[in-house]
Amino acid sequence: MASITAGAEHYLPEKRSLSALKAAAHGCRGCALFENATQTVFGHGKAKASIMLIGEQPGDQEDRAGLPFVGPAGRLLSRALEAADIDPASTYQTNAVKHFKFTRKGGKRRIHEKPNRTEVVACRPWLFAEIEALRPHVIVCLGATAAQSLLGASFRVSAHRGEILRLPAAIDVRLASEPAVLTTVHPSAILRDRSERRDEAYRAFVDDLRGARSAHAALTR
Repeated sequence: MASITAGAEHYLPEKRSLSALKAAAHGCRGCALFENATQTVFGHGKAKASIMLIGEQPGDQEDRAGLPFVGPAGRLLSRALEAADIDPASTYQTNAVKHFKFTRKGGKRRIHEKPNRTEVVACRPWLFAEIEALRPHVIVCLGATAAQSLLGASFRVSAHRGEILRLPAAIDVRLASEPAVLTTVHPSAILRDRSERRDEAYRAFVDDLRGARSAHAALTR
């Protein structure tokens, strides 16, 4: 089995286009998650997309397909984007962590397990490189893991949801213009909601995405 070299920065290619990054990421051994995952699941979408969506990590279906947001949460995300008048095909979608972390239930079923801070930090160089290559006008963080990967471990989505934020100065990315950053819940949180407030949660999610569309419009006038 391939050895682990801590941190993805050791695997970043000299050329930093999205296609070069994606090819290099398939050989990443920056943390132990590659050992059990089927494959690296890198970002996908328009190379010049001005809206970037960041989730937590690939799920079971994403791990098998090699693409982000193709499972139930991805389908809900696409529906919400369309409701917010954002064409899903015009966005770039990725995750803070590029390998599926899971535990097995009953020996077969793979159950999502939240990545820890060490794994998130190890994978951040890929995310930062994606941002630098894409140069989006708007970044939408879906859920706490994505938000904390960019905005710090103490960041709380519940306290700043829907606000227009900026990337911290400590993040080492070279951009021509500073993107707007918004945070909201991950679509999987809506799927898990079995209460009578699920429809309300979905509408609030769509409203957050409309806020991203408005921020994009303001930055591209």
